[in-house]
Amino acid sequence: MRLEFHPEAELELIEAAVYYDKQVPGLGERFESEIRYATDLLLDQPKIGLSVDPYLRKFILSRFPFTLYYSVTAEVLRIEAVAHQSRRPGYWKSRVDR
Repeated sequence: MRLEFHPEAELELIEAAVYYDKQVPGLGERFESEIRYATDLLLDQPKIGLSVDPYLRKFILSRFPFTLYYSVTAEVLRIEAVAHQSRRPGYWKSRVDR
């Protein structure tokens, strides 16, 4: 199985990492490390996240206030959103292909 990011999800990851690094040097790298840990875990156990609907699951990060929304097929685990938990719920739903 391979990992893909929706282009907007990748941008969310980058923007959050830059923001955190501006707040505390090195914190952006720790955020990226937490994302890598989560995606590695999801690649190994894709059903570990909570089901949102028949096509989508979510995984809540433990060290940062973000949730990964993702879809899974036989070949691809696709991160659809790297969503801050205080952001408007469901803002990312229009980007998910069904």
